[in-house]
Amino acid sequence: MSAALEHFVNNVRTQSASGNFRELVESCNQTAVVLAKNTNYLDNVLETLDFQQHSLGVLYVLVAKFNNLTGTPEEADIIISMVRDFISVCNGEQIRFSPQTFVELCHHFTEYLVKHHIPCIQGISILAQAIDKIRLFDTQLTAIHADLCQLSFCAKVFSPVLKFLDTDITAIASTDDSNHDAKYFLLYYYYGGMIYTAVHNYERALYFFEVAVSTPALAMSHIMLESYKKFLLVSLILHGKIMPIPKYSSQVIARFMKPLSHAYHELANAYGTASSEEVRSIINKYRDTYSNDTNLGLVQQVARSLCKKNIQRLTKTFLTLSLADVASRVQLSGPAEAEEYILNMIKSGEIFASINQKDGMVVFKDDPEKYDSPEMFLKVQDDMARVMELNKQIIKMEEEIMLNLLYVKKSIGNQDEDLITGHSKSFVV
Repeated sequence: MSAALEHFVNNVRTQSASGNFRELVESCNQTAVVLAKNTNYLDNVLETLDFQQHSLGVLYVLVAKFNNLTGTPEEADIIISMVRDFISVCNGEQIRFSPQTFVELCHHFTEYLVKHHIPCIQGISILAQAIDKIRLFDTQLTAIHADLCQLSFCAKVFSPVLKFLDTDITAIASTDDSNHDAKYFLLYYYYGGMIYTAVHNYERALYFFEVAVSTPALAMSHIMLESYKKFLLVSLILHGKIMPIPKYSSQVIARFMKPLSHAYHELANAYGTASSEEVRSIINKYRDTYSNDTNLGLVQQVARSLCKKNIQRLTKTFLTLSLADVASRVQLSGPAEAEEYILNMIKSGEIFASINQKDGMVVFKDDPEKYDSPEMFLKVQDDMARVMELNKQIIKMEEEIMLNLLYVKKSIGNQDEDLITGHSKSFVV
């Protein structure tokens, strides 16, 4: 071990024992270059440090190790085990003195698994534990949330991440790198929207894509553009039309995103005609575009949702209808496909109907829910409690903003400007 590495180890031990973690972070930042140049000896350094007592020192060593990895199976097993052990036992109070470095470790770990095609499911529980280590409360968003969502989406394993996505965010943990904070904020809502789309929770997916699209920006982000395209598609699936973007959104949407999403707006226009043939024609016309954007599957769901909405329209007009008539009116291939659609819609509760197999007739019925059951009463109670809790959070956040020094200064400044402007106008003849 070189003299520089021995000095690093001794410094980590001394500063950790005395609790001088701020000074330790400063010295570790200065030693980061030395660690990166001596990657072959970092395993020896780790052997001399305790993962819990010297968490900050171990953190910087692990980050440096990712600079010289090849992705072999043997190496992958060691790295995954090492990161798992560290995040499991590391001292949360110590790593919060250098949150950016801890986040960087998780970014490197995620990139390593994805880049080398290592089963991403191995990293999901590790990053979930990392989030619990670094965040101060459950509703705080960290940059690691985006990494967890990426691994979950790549592994097609959604259950572990849904408990994080279902928690509404009230605060955002920031680091020294504001550009990366913004990037991983957008990635969290982008991947979150994709996960909700995959589990067919379209209402929540639309909200996540909307947040990504409406985030204040001076320039267009590729993440925002891809979120906008998916926002359009999920809008059509859920509401049958493009939902309006919030008024506070950036002008970037109208200036750049809409022209770059021409194929999706054409699909929306075709959807508005309620013609399945017109929608299929647009899909065939822009198939390569949708495929290159990896949105072809979602586009096909849009086409299927139009068929469902057309069937729902029939329930408002007819009491009974033959399967052949349904197929003809909805522009399906035949009675068999119409029956398949109707059975699926009955199963999912989208319509209430029954099919007479003998004569091939469909009988449309009213919603049997009378809203007087104990289950419905409990649901209403839960919804009311959730709304009241949300109202409390809004009042609390409003109070925090009103007491924020920057907000107070800006408010006073604006009032002074208004007074000066009004005073000057009063002298104008």
